[in-house]
Amino acid sequence: MRRRDFLYSCSLATGAALMSRTVAFAKTAKTEEIDARAFHASRRFVNVPISRVAYVERGHGPAALFVHGYPLNGFQWRGALTRLQAHRRCIAPDVMGMGHTQTPKGQRISPEIQATMLAMLLDSLDVDAVDLVASDSGGLVAQLFLAKYPRRVKTLLLTNCDVDENSPPSLFLPLIEQARKGTFVDDFIVPQLNDKEFARSANGIGGLAYSHPEGLADDTIEAYFRPLVETPLRKAQVNEYAVSMGTNSLVAIRDDLRRWKGPARMVWGLKDAFFGVQWAEWLDRTLPGSRGVRRVEGANVFFPEEMPDLIAEEARLLWRVTPPAAPGQL
Repeated sequence: MRRRDFLYSCSLATGAALMSRTVAFAKTAKTEEIDARAFHASRRFVNVPISRVAYVERGHGPAALFVHGYPLNGFQWRGALTRLQAHRRCIAPDVMGMGHTQTPKGQRISPEIQATMLAMLLDSLDVDAVDLVASDSGGLVAQLFLAKYPRRVKTLLLTNCDVDENSPPSLFLPLIEQARKGTFVDDFIVPQLNDKEFARSANGIGGLAYSHPEGLADDTIEAYFRPLVETPLRKAQVNEYAVSMGTNSLVAIRDDLRRWKGPARMVWGLKDAFFGVQWAEWLDRTLPGSRGVRRVEGANVFFPEEMPDLIAEEARLLWRVTPPAAPGQL
């Protein structure tokens, strides 16, 4: 066991000692969950040079930036925001081409440009540096952001995502080909909006990306997919973003990742067929400040949405903050 892994194991042991408090808190305190309507009502917009960026913000203090996957939006992080807002100013934007962010016609969209957009968003919110949390294609964008703006990242928490040579993953290639033909939205997204049971099936987003597809609510499907089909421009941008991810941009930043020494942690679902755990292990070997890999049995790629308590626990450990005590525990 490497020394850094031993040290983090010690911190985990300390965290485990606190878990009785965490569990008690979960049982006695009410977490104010955000449903789709409340999330929509709390959405804000800020104009940056390349987009009108939609985002939701919860909490105060040091900032944490949450970057969602494809083809989702910031709603993915609603559970984590409610659980972490006592510790951070939690910011969950919709990336360009996704959700409610409005990108003008002719503006290119790619992972690299997404990273630039995030920097512009932080500038507009007067945020210098963040604790960065990301999943799926958001992890791809997060690594590019770290490489371009290393001083702006205090800690890095990644779940299943593109890593090094596994970008794009082979299972994503048919989707990219559909997008290249301009048919992905009409062939994949629209049928699931029209038939929510299909969305929860083995061939829909539920079966492909969720640990428990039967729990994927109609409102959640609408929250993710409805904005993507509203106009021909939106459909074209969804396709454009997918096509842009067909070019690997991560191998070129290996040395940037090796130079960054901030605390990092990988939390990896083992049910995911897109991003095998060996890529989390690659990150663990590559990032000098890695605190190791947590393997999550039975968790598929979009598990951060389904398991917000786990994400909050890992974030608090990485940020070295203590969960609030339950009544009677003080």
